[in-house]
Amino acid sequence: MLHDFYRAPDCLPAGNFAIGISPHLCQVYTMGKLNAARIKTGLAAVSDWKKKSSTITRTYQFKDFPAAVRFVNAVARIAEKAWHHPDIDIRWNKVTLTLTTHDAGGLTDKDFKLARRFDRL
Repeated sequence: MLHDFYRAPDCLPAGNFAIGISPHLCQVYTMGKLNAARIKTGLAAVSDWKKKSSTITRTYQFKDFPAAVRFVNAVARIAEKAWHHPDIDIRWNKVTLTLTTHDAGGLTDKDFKLARRFDRL
C-alpha cells in the first residue's frame, strides 16, 4: 500500500514500486493504477482538483508572482521527498499543478496523497 511506502523511511522509490535498502527494512509496495470508483473517491477528498484524461489538475491563485514562486518552491520540496513530481505551469500569480503516475499509466494513490499535501500549503 502507498501509505506504507511513505511511512517506511528506508524505502527508495523504484518506478511504480518501492524497494528497501535491505530485505528486513522494507517490503515491496506496488502502486497500481486506480479504477474509476477509487478515482471518484480520491476526487471527493480534493474537491478543487479536476480530472483531465489520466491526470488531476488544479490552479492556485496568489497575490503576486513572488508568492506564486514561494508556493512552487514548497511544492518542489514535497515532491522531491515523495519522489513524485507534478507538471507545473506558472503564469504570473497563478500556478497550475498536474499530477499523474507515468509508470502506472494513470492515476494512483500517490497522486491524491500529494494533491492533499499541496492543498495544505
